[in-house]
Amino acid sequence: MAANADSPRLRRSEVPLEALTPPPWLRWPPETSRDRDGDLARGRGVAAYRRPDPRHVDTLLPLRGEPRPGVPETSRLGEDHAPPAGTSRLSSPERPAPPDGIWRARGADESTRAIEEPVPARVPAGSYRPPPPPGASHPSGSPASGAAPAPSVVGTGKPKLLDQVREALRLRHYSDRTEKAYVQWVRRFIFFHGVRHPAEMGKEQVAAFLSHLASVRHVTASTQNQALCALIFLYVAVLRMNIGIIEGIVRAKRPQRLPVVLTPEEVREVFRFLEGQVLLLCRILYGSGMRLLEGLRMRVKDVDFARHEITVRNGKGEKDRVTMLPTSCAAALRAHLGRVHELLHQADFARGLGRAALPYALARKYRNADCEWGWQYVFPASGYYRDRESGLHHRHHLHETIIQREVKAAARRAGVTKLATPHVFRHSFATELIRAGYDIRTVQELLGHQDVSTTMIYVHVLNRGGRGVQSPADRL
Repeated sequence: MAANADSPRLRRSEVPLEALTPPPWLRWPPETSRDRDGDLARGRGVAAYRRPDPRHVDTLLPLRGEPRPGVPETSRLGEDHAPPAGTSRLSSPERPAPPDGIWRARGADESTRAIEEPVPARVPAGSYRPPPPPGASHPSGSPASGAAPAPSVVGTGKPKLLDQVREALRLRHYSDRTEKAYVQWVRRFIFFHGVRHPAEMGKEQVAAFLSHLASVRHVTASTQNQALCALIFLYVAVLRMNIGIIEGIVRAKRPQRLPVVLTPEEVREVFRFLEGQVLLLCRILYGSGMRLLEGLRMRVKDVDFARHEITVRNGKGEKDRVTMLPTSCAAALRAHLGRVHELLHQADFARGLGRAALPYALARKYRNADCEWGWQYVFPASGYYRDRESGLHHRHHLHETIIQREVKAAARRAGVTKLATPHVFRHSFATELIRAGYDIRTVQELLGHQDVSTTMIYVHVLNRGGRGVQSPADRL
């Protein structure tokens, strides 16, 4: 049964206005309204999101419009409307308190609203006249000479500043995580200087903010550099201002760190306390050197069982590469895909669903590609989310926090005192290849490093090269 590409929509005129008015705790910030890399479950799928169980892939969530116990109907409907006259934006007698464990309350700070909402254009004094009441005409039949017409309510002001930042980032195809980080740094910069517009400030205010981060907040060098890049992007790409060379910045010192590496015995002990698709994913990460999100975004078409290869799509820096599929994981991965195809994809197809989000504009170019088995995620989530733009229900991949919590708990139960995270499996993969004597260039290509100097750090972890000396204490 083929899924219908067009989801039925309910016209606004068919829904009462009070049913369209969401409670204040449903007003999510605009930066979480777009999805392309995996943060959609926290933004778009508010009404249908639930933390999935990594051990049961056949658990389905109620879809949009289906009744849920304890959740009012108005909290599952759509668009933001202004509160009735005479009521507060935060609370009103008609809006009940949020149910425990379902909605998270959010404050509505006036200063936050000041930078999120557009500023109306100023009207010269004495030139504005209120519009006549409905049905009435101007006394002279036309507006007075020299009097400006009443400002329109819709479509008059410029886009919001933060929306301009988001639009500039999306035009340049920055990642969603970069967009979220840059918007957050612009907001913090505005609040640091008393909610002043960045166009009224310059390099002195930027230098003061960056120095405050290093000397007072004690942030790392990479965090301070990220804030600097965000502010430079704001002034150059959004405001079109040349602030010149920023001088007098207190720069945080960049430390020289070595990656955490687990021995094969420690990896084996951690795997003993993992199960299900979490164990399978961690084995693939350890055997292929992929990053966590690269493994979670892996689709069925990216796995080549005949050549024992995995194609990594849109890796760091939007670069593709090919890495190895561990032979020991091939049979388990094939069985896992068979269960996902039978228990989830076929069942979703029977319900008119079975769609996966496609990158960029592929959903418009290939109308039914999101229903094909090859585009489905290898490690799907147990629930759905509703795309705010298209109105379709999609099944996303597992959220990265699920894998991180499971690995941390397994390392604690296994007695591993090192800081074990899913990314540590990538470090351990590179270290074991160099220990086995493989060429450093081969390891660089498998890891996807742009510079070989980044890969050389694993040589220092093994204490080889010029530092591979024998301790005098070992010769006693």
